[in-house]
Amino acid sequence: MTLSDLNRLLAERHSCRAFLSDPVPKDQIEQILNSATRVPSWCNAQPWHVIVTSGEETDRFRTAMLAEAADGTPSPDLPFPTSYSGMYQDRRRACGWALYEAVGVERGDRAASAQQMMENFSLFGAPHCAILTSPAELGGYGALDCGGFITVFCLAAQALGVATIPQAALATYSPFLRRYFDIPEDRMILCAISFGYADTDHPANSFRTDRADLTEVVDWVG
Repeated sequence: MTLSDLNRLLAERHSCRAFLSDPVPKDQIEQILNSATRVPSWCNAQPWHVIVTSGEETDRFRTAMLAEAADGTPSPDLPFPTSYSGMYQDRRRACGWALYEAVGVERGDRAASAQQMMENFSLFGAPHCAILTSPAELGGYGALDCGGFITVFCLAAQALGVATIPQAALATYSPFLRRYFDIPEDRMILCAISFGYADTDHPANSFRTDRADLTEVVDWVG
């Protein structure tokens, strides 16, 4: 594999927001997971643990997750950002407006934007969902290691033609996820990754985000 091959995968990968119902073969899911477990971690602790849903179990979870998001109280295990400011807010807004423009949500239409937000909790129609947790005792550094797991999961999936979207939104309702999947109290719920085959005709998949120039993210010393 060359750097060009890696850059091609990085360029092709995007957060998929509309999936076909076709399931991914289990052996391919195992290949994706095996690749993701090769990422580095502090002291090789390998803090990640994943619950993967398929078939009717995904549909049952989707229904329950939607009901919880409609009536439940947000309570994430990992504190969410307190705010976005400056360039971070600009990037966040650009991504949001690109999505809204793609799906026809007009500025100021709060009902339509709320409806689009709820698509998170329907897993965007994905046939599979992976719930990612890390030991609470490892704190932020366990979560940091799991960030590498998420990245390689998405790239390995892309290499097999499988679309993904990492979702912090589901972790907003960590107590519900803990009850639903019987996740131990000593594990911190970080996020979900919904995955499957992209519905390439859906307008939600018609836009791509850009990336900041190196001048914005690098200070050279020496």
